[in-house]
Amino acid sequence: MSIVDTIKNAFVPIHREGYPFIAAFGAATLVLGYFSTFLFWVGLILTAWCAYFFRDPERVTPVDDRLVVSPADGIISAVGPAVPPRELGLGSGEMTRISVFMNVFSCHVNRAPVRGRISRIEHRPGKFLNAELDKASSENERNGLVIDSPNGTVAAVQVAGLVARRIVCWAEAGNALAIGERFGLIRFGSRVDVFLPSTATPRVAVGQTAVGGETVLAEFGGVAATPLVRIS
Repeated sequence: MSIVDTIKNAFVPIHREGYPFIAAFGAATLVLGYFSTFLFWVGLILTAWCAYFFRDPERVTPVDDRLVVSPADGIISAVGPAVPPRELGLGSGEMTRISVFMNVFSCHVNRAPVRGRISRIEHRPGKFLNAELDKASSENERNGLVIDSPNGTVAAVQVAGLVARRIVCWAEAGNALAIGERFGLIRFGSRVDVFLPSTATPRVAVGQTAVGGETVLAEFGGVAATPLVRIS
């Protein structure tokens, strides 16, 4: 491996969604620096944080259709039965919900928890409560994806938070997703809820740290066909 490759591998890629924000922070830093050296350093630190926030690292996802991986980096904030958002059309019965809470230092790129085809995407406006609160799932602004997987219907719901004001989802209904594939992000603090059929057994506990695209959240007991390759 060359020195250039070594240097490139040492830096985490930045998602393109972050470029305008990083540029704005950088420009503001230069303006503030004209008036005060102290403000310049404050701005520089905030610009570095902004670049860090929009990082988009590569992840190694387990290729096994029996597994459900975390859709985001963060802390497991809830594991248990819950009724999925009404707009997703999944009925009024309870499903197994696993929530991953992201703070302002987490990587906010969201990834598909399972392999499958998106049958429905629904966005709902709402409040901007602390995303760590349980009621944030039903009251906050959110964007939900319904995925037809080899083991049944799975939903991934992006939930805006106290600071987050923008949910980004570039996936579209009808798209096929590979497990661990990027489908969106949420800007500046939020959570992602995964709703699973009762046949899925949770493999995480509240308080555990999850790594998006790598940490196994749950496992299906049945045998399902496993793809030979993963699409990034």
